[in-house]
Amino acid sequence: MSQTTQKHSSRGVMRPINRFLERWIPSALTFAIVLTLIVAVLAMTLTQASPIDVVKGWGDGLAGLLAFMTQMCLILLLGYMLANTRPVQKLLRGLARVPSNAGFAYVFVFVIAAVASLITWGLGLIVGTLLAREIAVEARRRGLKVHFPLLVAAGYSGFVVWHMGYSGSGPLTAATPDSFLAPSLDGDVLPITETTFSTWNMLAALGVIVVVGVLMYLIRPKKNDPIYELPVTVGSEATDEYDDEVVTPADRIDASRVLTTIVGAGLVVYLIVHFAQGGTLTLDIVNWSFLALILLLVRSPFELIHLTKKAASNVGEILVQFPLYAGILGIMSSSGLIALFSDAFVSIATPVTFGVLALLSAGIVNFFVPSGGGQFAVQGPIMLDAANQLGVDPSIAVMAVAYGDQWTNMIQPFWALPVLAIAGLKMRDILGYTFVTLLGSGVVMAVTLVLVSL
Repeated sequence: MSQTTQKHSSRGVMRPINRFLERWIPSALTFAIVLTLIVAVLAMTLTQASPIDVVKGWGDGLAGLLAFMTQMCLILLLGYMLANTRPVQKLLRGLARVPSNAGFAYVFVFVIAAVASLITWGLGLIVGTLLAREIAVEARRRGLKVHFPLLVAAGYSGFVVWHMGYSGSGPLTAATPDSFLAPSLDGDVLPITETTFSTWNMLAALGVIVVVGVLMYLIRPKKNDPIYELPVTVGSEATDEYDDEVVTPADRIDASRVLTTIVGAGLVVYLIVHFAQGGTLTLDIVNWSFLALILLLVRSPFELIHLTKKAASNVGEILVQFPLYAGILGIMSSSGLIALFSDAFVSIATPVTFGVLALLSAGIVNFFVPSGGGQFAVQGPIMLDAANQLGVDPSIAVMAVAYGDQWTNMIQPFWALPVLAIAGLKMRDILGYTFVTLLGSGVVMAVTLVLVSL
């Protein structure tokens, strides 16, 4: 998007915000590096950590979350692959024909992305962007004027409810036996029926979807406002054709659906047995359930390989940045900085205000460590112990951290990388709109935590 176009792409109050972001927001990788330096300085200034202590904490932290990194990257990889299977692509093209006007299109993209994010965040991230692109193509065909950056922002805004849903790493960790949260739960587990599937959390998710959906409609460009449309050179994001020429017996095996179906069916059987025998929902189970679905939807190993290659290009930049954020977590954990931040909020908390203050604390920490599971590894025990001291239900502590983690993703560029790569935009092109999502969703989540604490 050109600088001239961007300066006139938003209406009213959004223009100064976008102008500021255009000048001052760096790339996501630079952002991670700058944050590393800021956290190092804060650790040496606010704690007793020496420069050597900070460097050691950083170096030790780089590899501290490798297993979790794999789980997170698998969720993103599998979510992207699932979104690009032919049945899902066909569904998205059908959905793209639903909106009859631009205002409805923005709300529609957000709602579909939010629902997909509640299923799994990796799917939600990609589906929202692909749907935004398909709607932009369909709108161009109809002669309907839609503002593409707002469509993409609406798709990314659906991510604001991911930690309330099926793949929420915090509640899943609390429900996993012998997890790092177990000592803070007296060696027990916290069932997801008390967190993710509690009535109040599901109502909160619905409330966020309604409020943000209304906001997406209200901030749409007016009829005479300049807009940025999808370039005519950009077409549908439908699954590309791939070379599946069958010449040899080996090619016939690679082009057959039999093998992928067998493995997919085997995973389905495993999942059924797992739950039938009392198994719990964990990050691994979430990954295997979506892998099973992909294996059953693809037509052959040829297509599976093609989807994997396509998805890998969108995971690469995140893989490079994850160790940097793990290093930041290492500094904050080893120096006691993360406890300092959290305790500053908890020290002024009451049983009623605890949830809101924990939300704010988690939102700040997430800005430095945009990994839900990584954040829970250090902040989760602190918040659970504080909740125990104040007599607050542990489910409130878990969901408050989960809410804070998903909340500030709207202004933290890390998870927007695959979205921006698909859309061909920069973070500053959508950040003015996602900032509105931050405000609206934050009010709903804060009110929920106060009400459930009464």
